[in-house]
Amino acid sequence: MTATATSVGEPEQLDPQSAPASRVAGLARRLLPAAAAALSGVLLYVSFPPRTLWWLALPAFAVLGWVLRGRTWKTGFGLGYLFGLGFLLPLLVWTGVEVGPVPWLALAVIEAVFVGLVGAGIAVASRLPAAPVWAAALWTAGEAARARVPFGGFPWGKIAFGQADGVFLPLAALGGTPVLGFAVVLCGFGLYELVRLAVEARRTHAVRRAAASVALLSVAVPVVGALGARSLVSDTAEDGTATVAVIQGNVPRAGLEFNAQRRAVLDHHVRETERLAAEVRAGKVPRPDFVLWPENSSDIDPFRNPDAYAVIDGAARAIGAPISVGGVVVKDGKLYNEQILWDPRKGPTDTYDKRQIQPFGEYLPLRSLIGAVNSEWTSMVRQDFSRGSRPGVFTMDGTKVGLVTCYEAAFDWAVRSEVTDGAQLISVPSNNATFDRSEMTHQQLAMSRVRAVEHSRTVTVPVTSGVSAVIMPDGEITQKTGMFVADSLVQKVPLRSSETPATRLGVLPETLLVLVAAGGLGWAVVTGVRQRRAGAV
Repeated sequence: MTATATSVGEPEQLDPQSAPASRVAGLARRLLPAAAAALSGVLLYVSFPPRTLWWLALPAFAVLGWVLRGRTWKTGFGLGYLFGLGFLLPLLVWTGVEVGPVPWLALAVIEAVFVGLVGAGIAVASRLPAAPVWAAALWTAGEAARARVPFGGFPWGKIAFGQADGVFLPLAALGGTPVLGFAVVLCGFGLYELVRLAVEARRTHAVRRAAASVALLSVAVPVVGALGARSLVSDTAEDGTATVAVIQGNVPRAGLEFNAQRRAVLDHHVRETERLAAEVRAGKVPRPDFVLWPENSSDIDPFRNPDAYAVIDGAARAIGAPISVGGVVVKDGKLYNEQILWDPRKGPTDTYDKRQIQPFGEYLPLRSLIGAVNSEWTSMVRQDFSRGSRPGVFTMDGTKVGLVTCYEAAFDWAVRSEVTDGAQLISVPSNNATFDRSEMTHQQLAMSRVRAVEHSRTVTVPVTSGVSAVIMPDGEITQKTGMFVADSLVQKVPLRSSETPATRLGVLPETLLVLVAAGGLGWAVVTGVRQRRAGAV
């Protein structure tokens, strides 16, 4: 700032050109944290599939640590909310592919509130010793809440689901998605602490050894833990092998309208199964022990429509193996998204009804309120699906196959229950045709890879329109299809029955991390109250 010459006793006159520049600089300083928060959220999104840039999650959380440190809880909420929007808006854009931008924007705006609350907590706890630990625990607590409320929760975008290609993946076998996500976030915040302390030491010529040790451990422990957890990851066949066939029949056209062509979708899957049967008879591919169809492969209820029953039965007889058929059925006036075990000699012998049904997709919460806003939205879900009440494990030619239908793969409990019920292999039948060629199918495929490692099971992913895949217990994709093509995958896969620590512990690691978060937040609040009282005195 410069001043004009003045006589003694006269007030200093400011250079008129310096005032606007000062205001611009001040505005830039105020906007920088907000911009950094939003852009670091975008950076976190870029770390997710279909990209394999999993490591970008670390600088994303490092930047978040920088913008939140020392802030008030209100500012922390605002910055956390911007981070959440930067992450979730691009991540969830697929939800508006067929229904327009309003549901997509509403979902991202609501889900970002959870991230904002986490930001408020991290800001409050940011001056505590071992700040990265409290921050990572608070993030895990936020994910736990988001996976449960509202309307049964929406776990999409858990940090663990972006780490299918990363070095931290083996931690899924140790403590499931909560421990895997905690480790990534801890490493990111620890990275920021290392940089901050290094800058501070350079300025003051003094090193705070205790703080530096905690920061270093925050980075080192997750990496060393992941390397150590690799011993838990194995694709050894404990119970022999099974030859499995995954059928992708494709759909007549993408989008919601494909449901109007339900018979065509069924015929596509029958045709692909019969084509595979011809290749088996010709000796081109081995005969499968069982066959897995995707969700909604028969939206025509075969129990009420003899023609649908006949073509499914014909396909099972042609391939000579049991088929898990994804159907939409009516029982006692209620609608169910159901997997049907179809034996080539006995016909349908067992069923599994989807338990975690999708709000606004398979049932409509607040139907009357939503109808008052836009009647077209209620017409998209004319009748609500009902929930199943028990795990689904089919015995298919001696193999116990656990069924996790599409959306359920995002929920820890839904996958674990099939393994604890005896599943030696997991199948995730899905229908992604509604979402066209968006990133949704790649995001969901990454979830299945994490689940494979988490429970040390082969995971198959039969999808109506792709990407279908076979995933080994170590998370490696060994076969996959393209999108919107008819195809089949046949492979001999290992069967396993041992349980990983994550399977045995269940919800315990998440519960402990939530308690750690609550303890850190309580400590920070009490410390803040005491400091204010001391300042008042």
